[in-house]
Amino acid sequence: MSDSQNTTESKPSPPSFWQKSWVKNLLTVMVFFAIYLALRPFFQGDVIEGKAPEMRLESITGESIDLQAINAQGEPVLIHIWATWCPICKFTSDNVESIANDYTVISIATQSGDNQAILDYAEQNQLTPNFIVNDFDGKWMQAFGARAVPADFIVNAKGEIEFIEVGFSSELGLRLRLWWSSLTNSAPTTQEVTP
Repeated sequence: MSDSQNTTESKPSPPSFWQKSWVKNLLTVMVFFAIYLALRPFFQGDVIEGKAPEMRLESITGESIDLQAINAQGEPVLIHIWATWCPICKFTSDNVESIANDYTVISIATQSGDNQAILDYAEQNQLTPNFIVNDFDGKWMQAFGARAVPADFIVNAKGEIEFIEVGFSSELGLRLRLWWSSLTNSAPTTQEVTP
């Protein structure tokens, strides 16, 4: 073969638009996002809206937790429903622990065993047990209408469920919702009427 024949060989053509790696990656992300949006109504189930149920509970360490008393103080509350057997819940537990340093959290461990099993899990995973409530038979999960865990409900100072998120939720997303709830909804005030 002569040198002139080597230079006349055709160069490979650039990949078509649909074969470019960034296009493939973008399409993959879009497909997964579409699947997520399609499944989201199933995960949320028939979640309750409006007024939050009355909650006078006891944590796994014996601490009293009263949602209405917390609301009366003008604070929003994060109600976090999770399970020890849920891998996404384990992934988000640090977020909830961090939020509990700044906001009131009621952490409901649903269908996760007895108090001792949940207490052991909390100790193994560095969770604060004082605000963890045992939902042994799933009645609180059912009361909130969630079909999947984790499920997060932000209750404003008026006792109304303002935000609902089922599935993964970032710490920043939850913090922003709590912050917004604290700005827009103060505790109900009573007015004195004098004759």
